[in-house]
Amino acid sequence: MSTTTDDDLVVLVDDSDAALGTADKLDAHRQGLKHRAISALVRNASGALLLQRRASSKYHSGGLWTNACCSHPLPGEAPLAATHRRLQQEMGFDCALDPLFVVHYRADVSNGLIENELVHVFGGTHDGPVRPDPAEASEFRWMTLEALEADMADRPQSYTVWFRKYMNKNREQIAAWLREARNEGPGSGRDGR
Repeated sequence: MSTTTDDDLVVLVDDSDAALGTADKLDAHRQGLKHRAISALVRNASGALLLQRRASSKYHSGGLWTNACCSHPLPGEAPLAATHRRLQQEMGFDCALDPLFVVHYRADVSNGLIENELVHVFGGTHDGPVRPDPAEASEFRWMTLEALEADMADRPQSYTVWFRKYMNKNREQIAAWLREARNEGPGSGRDGR
């Protein structure tokens, strides 16, 4: 069962990711306040990408497909630690993670909310079982980059705004990282897991 709530605090940040304070998660999204976020991209040894379909009950973007996990660090929590915590909570597993990129985006999402996030994106490799928490993800699938790009082109409205942003802005980096999986195999992250 998920251990995050709509009342969790998020860390407000400036353009250089320096903490400015905290705000309630929903208030930050109602007002479009810039805050720190995390995301995990997870590949398997074949180089396919793990996607989750957000539970329809999520406070925004419910029912849309996205990357393996996305959330917010709690105050005082490092982005890497938050990503490990949320990957376990959302998808029922953990794996070694390495930093891939940091991206900022601001976009309107569902329910009148605004995402204004400075996102630390990490990547990991996992070939074991995936057991999503139904309160977080209603289903999951593995997709090759080619299949994902074709589906995203045909049905962009089926994907979260941030995941589309990652794929548009960081496509070459993601593609290279996925290709590396075939050479490295499982457990190739360097954070000691």
